[in-house]
Amino acid sequence: MHTLLPFFLAMIAAIVLLNMLATKLKIAYPIVLVVAGLLVSFIPGLPPVKIDPNLIFFIFLPPLLFEASWTISFKEMKKWYRIITSFAFLVVFFTALSVAVVSNYFIPGFTIVLGFLLGGIVSPPDAVSTGAITKFVKIPKSTSTILEGESLLNDASSLIILRFALVTIGTGQFIWAEAATSFIWMVLGGVGIGLLLGWIFVQVQKRLPTDARSDIAISFIQPYIMYWLAEQVHSSGVLAVVAGGLYLSSKRLVFLNSSSRIRAYSVWESFVFILNGIVFLIIGLELPEIVAGVRAKGIPLGTAIGYGVIVTVVLIAARMISSYAALITTLIFRRNALPHAANRKRRFLMPLILGWTGMRGVVSLAAALSIPVTLDDGSAFPHRELILLITFVAILLTLLIQGLTLPYIIKRSRLFDDIFNEEAEEITRLKMKQGLKKHVYTFLKDKYDNEFNANAIMEKFLKHWEERSEATDDNWMNEKTKLIFIELLESQRAYLTELNKDPKIDEEIIRQQLYQLDLEEERLKIV
Repeated sequence: MHTLLPFFLAMIAAIVLLNMLATKLKIAYPIVLVVAGLLVSFIPGLPPVKIDPNLIFFIFLPPLLFEASWTISFKEMKKWYRIITSFAFLVVFFTALSVAVVSNYFIPGFTIVLGFLLGGIVSPPDAVSTGAITKFVKIPKSTSTILEGESLLNDASSLIILRFALVTIGTGQFIWAEAATSFIWMVLGGVGIGLLLGWIFVQVQKRLPTDARSDIAISFIQPYIMYWLAEQVHSSGVLAVVAGGLYLSSKRLVFLNSSSRIRAYSVWESFVFILNGIVFLIIGLELPEIVAGVRAKGIPLGTAIGYGVIVTVVLIAARMISSYAALITTLIFRRNALPHAANRKRRFLMPLILGWTGMRGVVSLAAALSIPVTLDDGSAFPHRELILLITFVAILLTLLIQGLTLPYIIKRSRLFDDIFNEEAEEITRLKMKQGLKKHVYTFLKDKYDNEFNANAIMEKFLKHWEERSEATDDNWMNEKTKLIFIELLESQRAYLTELNKDPKIDEEIIRQQLYQLDLEEERLKIV
């Protein structure tokens, strides 16, 4: 313990410092962390890093998925659900199939089943990498929603492929009827368990006298319970966490107070940042152990890296083909579902961006490490070390090549300058605030007209409620006024919730304003 603690403290300090460096260089921090871990791994005398795959699957994956499901807009996901589900399931399967065929042809001794195993491992793009990279460029909300929504679901589909491939390798047979039944149960069971547990958590927290500290503590155990219970009944823990997280996110105004929402946002943001940082550092630090395993099997390192390059090319090509296939299919069958482009030629460049956002990361590493060392009969798992190295090469190359060039491609192509005919964010925000002001005035005038006539301060409050903090009378916020103000905040939340039903309104703007209302309520509590 005394040797591990300084190591973890040093890792957290390094993550913070490297993130500062990445921000200064305007490079996504996952890239800098992986490269840093890779460089550190070459230092002579360092002990090899060995990671239990269950540590990543159970300790890291549930909270990362849970936080992502809270931040994404479910309204936007519903708008683009066709392309999200196609990328999350069909594209992942097509990518796994492509990897299986190519690896079976180029890698000696690689069967189709082993190829599917490898394809399931490397097929899901990493959400953290994509989000960290795209923050340096401006992309439309629809595009970011597609990428975020895909990343929430593709982990589940890839792990389902991985599970079926492991069973087939272990038993030597693949029964379609059992696989289909198992797949349906994994999807429906995972979603159902997540929604059920989410509903239970909402009901419990509504009825218990919780405060911000207890609400945040409960939020930490929620993803783990969802994931663990779903896995215990052999359904998808990933889908359980995603479904439960989306449900809880949609009910945040029902069972969490303003203090819990504000504090949980800051706590979870820092917690997830540290988790992501640790995993990406581990990806780099794992290299010596992986290389040693390949050499122990007598496989030339250059040959193994070459296989990794081939698989990486297949991953990029499969995603590109899928992106343009999705565009062509939409043009044929649902042309009106495409966003309007001022320049129609640029519409055909959009799949290029979607296809180039296939950086691999956390899930691929965990899936590769989860391959057992031996089969049930005690024999060594075939090509395990080679699969690990190919996975590492795919992660490294996609992060470096696609990750470093994606912002440049977006900026140089000016693809998103006028491709979407969406309402400007500032105009939307201005309209929302004007609507809020009108709603506030109407609410106060209709309900508390007598109060205003009897109190000069309240009349001033009605006219200048936005500038209440500048009032010089310390007694202006008495208990009666405070109750009115809290009721006013709740009325504004109701107004914003109703406004969010408008499909033209970006939910992110609504959430920002709701956060401002939470801050107002917290400031009111200390008056």
